[in-house]
Amino acid sequence: MTNILVTGGKGQLGTSLRDIAESVEDFKFVFVDIDELDITDYVQVADFFRTEKFSYCINCAAYTAVDQAEQEVDLCYRINADGPLNLAKACREVGCVLIHISTDFVFNGNSNTPYKETDSPGPLNVYGASKLKGELGVQENLKEHFIVRTSWVYSEHGRNFVKTMLDLAKVRKELKVVSDQFGSPTYARDLASFLLLLIESKSDAYGTYHYSNKGSISWYDFSVEIFDYSQKKVVVSPVTSEDFKSAAQRPKRSTLSLTKTVATFPIKIPSWKESLHICLARLRSNYDGI
Repeated sequence: MTNILVTGGKGQLGTSLRDIAESVEDFKFVFVDIDELDITDYVQVADFFRTEKFSYCINCAAYTAVDQAEQEVDLCYRINADGPLNLAKACREVGCVLIHISTDFVFNGNSNTPYKETDSPGPLNVYGASKLKGELGVQENLKEHFIVRTSWVYSEHGRNFVKTMLDLAKVRKELKVVSDQFGSPTYARDLASFLLLLIESKSDAYGTYHYSNKGSISWYDFSVEIFDYSQKKVVVSPVTSEDFKSAAQRPKRSTLSLTKTVATFPIKIPSWKESLHICLARLRSNYDGI
């Protein structure tokens, strides 16, 4: 039996892992959130790992309020930088492999081609900088790690762009959505499946990998497809980042290259549109947004 700890167990990725966990044989999962384990407290983390004896830890815990992070800098760094560092040190002590989730926001978005794992980072905001520091903490303290950068995560769970658009469609018939920021949406259930594949493969090809659904679109394109598929009569107008001011600067183009991931692991990655339709179909069954 392979014992797996999942931190951030109540978030959308942690919940998506929980959704598919029962279908995986010979894996025993322990899902924790801040109430059970505060990853910013090293003593608590070290004691927890010594007691439970895990083979893998999937760190889904993160501070993800990008704009709010510009004001809550210390809290953002404690969760996104100190937390992964603490987990890496605890994993090293007990011989546990760490799978840490990071973000496309470690890049500045100036590239016209998808970002490779080896491309130089250059975060534009506090959130991205804190996630980059978390990556470095893991890399410098634990050889047996996988850092998985992802982007634009959505699911049936929690707060995300897809559910926000569906909620807005209930009360508004016209919306303005940014059209000059490009990236790849990622269905959390697909990402969760990839993380379990990492464990099932028993791979020792440690390092940094990118995972998103295939294809690069703008937030405007994303919203149009959400409304078209769910048959919502909402008029969407494209606007620029300058028109839609936010506290945190965001990368204009942060599409991730999937070449290394596909070459290393036996995985077929769905397109963003295919996975979005699956998510919307599931939402239709259990969520009043559709």
